[in-house]
Amino acid sequence: MLPPMRLDFVKMHGLGNDFIVLELPSDATLPTPAQWRALSDRHAGIGFDQALVLQPARRPGTDVYYRVFNADGGEVEQCGNGARCVAALLQARAAGRAAPLTLDSPGGVLRAHALPDGRVSVDMGAPDFEPAALPFRAPARSASYPLQLDGESLEAGAVSIGNPHVVLRVAQVEAAPVERVGRALQSCARFPRQVNVGFMQILDREHIRLRVYERGVGETLACGTGACAAAVIGRDQGLLDADVEVHVPGGTLSVHWAGEGESVWLTGPAQRSFAGYVEI
Repeated sequence: MLPPMRLDFVKMHGLGNDFIVLELPSDATLPTPAQWRALSDRHAGIGFDQALVLQPARRPGTDVYYRVFNADGGEVEQCGNGARCVAALLQARAAGRAAPLTLDSPGGVLRAHALPDGRVSVDMGAPDFEPAALPFRAPARSASYPLQLDGESLEAGAVSIGNPHVVLRVAQVEAAPVERVGRALQSCARFPRQVNVGFMQILDREHIRLRVYERGVGETLACGTGACAAAVIGRDQGLLDADVEVHVPGGTLSVHWAGEGESVWLTGPAQRSFAGYVEI
């Protein structure tokens, strides 16, 4: 029998979207999908929406390479709130550093910096509206797309923020069918790698309310890339301004997007809860 694997971790969250952050060498043996699922269990494990694995930088000019594993054990490309937590953790360890951090991941390279008020701002890169970027099976780019779900007709915008998102407009987020529609779209053939599903209520041109069903997790208290997706889709449709306050169940995130070809910036709190270790 193999000896148990010890994992030292830091538990962090961004408005209740929670993570375990582990630092491991590039050649380390990672937990299996079944082990990630066991660790994510909120009764018998540690409990988390995503696990963030920090590894040594893989390309010059970057500070770290990180990987993202959902609660279901699957690896995904990007996580906005997770990136902010990684940046906050590294920034705290480099006390006095004023320069932005450069974070590398399967979803691409991001810049991040801590603000004087304690929040963390991350450049999530330019959103990509081409269907192939998600990937999403559609004949051409459009501001919105018809979706058929068990005989029900829906309209959704679609965009990649380093990971795939669709956003549906709703009259009241409290009444939105988040679980039913979010879960059903994970098996939709038009999204071969599944998709994160946002439900957006527009309050005015600078404020929205949002709930997000994250693939591999379910509904979370906050989704950073989901907040970016909702803001840029709303702006692309001419409904929102460049600066948007996104009210999610866990609190408020700020999104800035100047427009086509420009980076989208995500800003919000990133907090450390506790540190510990687990043997598996």
